[in-house]
Amino acid sequence: VQLQASGGGLVQAGGSLRLSCVASGRTFTFSHYAMGWFRQAPGKEREFVAAVSYAGITSDYADSVKGRFAISRDNAKNTVSLQMNRVKPEDAAVYYCAARRAGLTRADDYNFWGQGTQVTVSS
Repeated sequence: VQLQASGGGLVQAGGSLRLSCVASGRTFTFSHYAMGWFRQAPGKEREFVAAVSYAGITSDYADSVKGRFAISRDNAKNTVSLQMNRVKPEDAAVYYCAARRAGLTRADDYNFWGQGTQVTVSS
């Protein structure tokens, strides 16, 4: 199983950025996995950002991003996205997408992880 995250880059504080993650694998059925986004800033532990359920009906957000970020998925394209709006300097981090067979959770016990994409915020 491979999770390929993209869309990171440099964004000005207050601006927007959209991250995407494409999943692939011969025996991997995307719709059978909840998908999550986590992030890790230098010197800090990895933290939960957002997660979405199998069909995209249920989502969950960290308090720090609620109302600014939106997670969505397209099961036909094996893709999960994170729309980041009103970005703040503290959002700067490496962002990772992850897949979990047992449903969405804020814990980091996901089954598969992507390689990460860097988000840099200029103030």
